[in-house]
Amino acid sequence: MNIFVGGLPFKVDERELREIFEKYGEPTSVKLIIDKQSGRSKGFGFVEMDDEAAGQQAIEALDGTELYGRKIGVRVSEDKKPERRF
Repeated sequence: MNIFVGGLPFKVDERELREIFEKYGEPTSVKLIIDKQSGRSKGFGFVEMDDEAAGQQAIEALDGTELYGRKIGVRVSEDKKPERRF
């Protein structure tokens, strides 16, 4: 299960995000999206979990919670739709 996590404070790193999700199961990967120009986090990332039940439990528990004063959004990641070019 691929999980989107948005609204992350910029000071959160991949290690900390992994620790948050480990309370619900074992993440297979954690990836913060980094701005290429500034090198700073863009405030969102993805967590993959093999155990779908654990992933769903993490989504239900974490969606709408506060992390360093910011409300985070946690949901199943949608497949990226291809860009339409004309």
